Amino acid sequence: MMRILHVAAEIYPLVKTGGLADIVASLPPALAKRGLDVRLLLPGFPAILEGLVGLAPVIRFGPAFGAAVITIRIGRMPDSGLHAYVIDAPFLYQREGNPYVDAKGHDWSDNHRRFALLGWVAAHMASGELSPGWLPDVIHAHDWHAGLVPVYIAQNPGLKTATVFTVHNLAFRGIFPMDYYVELGLPATELTPQGIEFRGKISFMKAGLVHSRKITTVSPAYAREIRTPEFGCGLDEVLRERGDDLTGILNGVDYAVWNPDDPVSGRSYNLNNIQGKKECKLALQSELGLSPHATGPLFAVVSRLTSQKGMDLLLAALPDFIKAGVQLAVLGTGDSALESGFRHAALTNPDSIAVHIGYDEAMSHRFMAGADVFLVPSRFEPCGLTQLYALRYGTLPLVRKVGGLGDTVIDASPENLKSEKATGFVFDLATLPAFLGCVRQACALYGDPTTWLQVQRRAMGQDFSWNDSAANYESLYRSLN
Repeated sequence: MMRILHVAAEIYPLVKTGGLADIVASLPPALAKRGLDVRLLLPGFPAILEGLVGLAPVIRFGPAFGAAVITIRIGRMPDSGLHAYVIDAPFLYQREGNPYVDAKGHDWSDNHRRFALLGWVAAHMASGELSPGWLPDVIHAHDWHAGLVPVYIAQNPGLKTATVFTVHNLAFRGIFPMDYYVELGLPATELTPQGIEFRGKISFMKAGLVHSRKITTVSPAYAREIRTPEFGCGLDEVLRERGDDLTGILNGVDYAVWNPDDPVSGRSYNLNNIQGKKECKLALQSELGLSPHATGPLFAVVSRLTSQKGMDLLLAALPDFIKAGVQLAVLGTGDSALESGFRHAALTNPDSIAVHIGYDEAMSHRFMAGADVFLVPSRFEPCGLTQLYALRYGTLPLVRKVGGLGDTVIDASPENLKSEKATGFVFDLATLPAFLGCVRQACALYGDPTTWLQVQRRAMGQDFSWNDSAANYESLYRSLN
C-alpha cells in the first residue's frame, strides 16, 4: 500500500484562515478511499492539539529551532479518522488567534523557525527517525509553510523519498531575511538564484518550487498563468524552467460539508426540489435586516476583503448597485479601508446592504443558501472554492475569468444559454465597466425566472467532488516511483 504524508499548516475544522484548510481536510480522505495509506503532519497550534482525538506521544527531542523540548504526537482527525502527527512545541506554536500574525496583524518574528521546523520534521520522518514503523513513499507539501520539506530531504543524499509541492497561492512566498539561513540549518550553497535566494532574501515558496520532484497548482489555468510575469510574482522564470514538472489539478469540494440539503443553511433544498431556497433567502434577509421586498437579486460575498479579491471594484460599484435595486450581503475581513467602506455603505443603505466583518462558518453556509448571485471578482484566483460551493447551492457565481474561476464557471452568454451550458456569469477585465456589465447581465437574467431556474439547476448538477482530482493525484504519486 502506497504511503503518503501530507504536510500543511491548516486543516478544517481545526485551523482555517482560507481555502487551504478545506483542501487539506478533503483531499487526504479522498485518497484514502482509493486505498492509499494517508497521514498528516501538522504544527501544534492549540486548536489542533485540542481537536485531535486520542493523542499519544511518539518521540521527544530537542532543543531545535528555539524550542527546548519538542514532542511528536499521533492522533486521529475528529471527522475523517485519518492519522495525524502533530509537532507539540509550545514555545513556537502555543499562541492564540491567527496562526501567522499577532493581534496587531504583524507576522510573528519567528515564523521562519516555526515553519522550518515543520519541514525539518517531515524530512526526518522520511528517514524513519520520528515515525517508527511508518515510512512515507511520497511527501506532499502544501504552500510556503511546508516549502522547506524538499530542501531538508535534499540535504540527505541517502533519502529517496519523492516530494510533491502544491502552490495554493503564489502571492504568499514566505520571504525572510537572508541571514536567517543560519537558524534554518541550511548550507550557504543554497543561497543562490538557483537555490532558495529570492531578490536578496530567502523564499520558502521558491525552496519548494526548486527542490520538489513535482509541482502542482490548484487549477489548470493557474498553472499556465503563473508562468507569466503578470501572475508569476517574480517566480515565473523558475516555473517556466520547471514547466515539465508542473501540473494543474483542480480542487474538489466535500459535498458532505457543502450541501444545500443540510438544514444548517436554514431550510434544506436540492436539485429536484429547489423551493426551499426562496425560504433561505427570506431568512437571510431577515437575519441581516434587509428588505424582503427588493425586486432585484441578492448578491453575496464571502471573502477576504482585499484588492486581490476585487473588493475595491465591488466597493466602487455600490452606487450602481443601489440604483439597480439589488441587495448585497458581505461576510469577511481584510484591509481596514475596505472594511470601513463597506461598513459605511451598510449604515447609509440598511435596506439593501448588510456587512458582517469577521468570519463565521455557519453564516457562510446561510449566505450560500440564501443569495441569488455569488460574487468572486478576483484580480487573480488560483482555484477558488467559494464559487464551487455556490454552484452546488444554486447561487449563480459571478466571477472574473482568471485561474480556477474561468475553469469552473460557464458564462450565461446567449450562445451558452442556447446550448444549455451556462452556469453563471463571467467577465474578462478587472475594470469597473466590465464588472458592472456582468452585474447587469445577471440582473437581466434574474428577470427571466424560467431561464434563471434552468441555469440554477444546471449549476447544482455540476460535479466538482474530489473523485477525479484524487485519481489525478494518485496517478502523479505513482509516476514518481
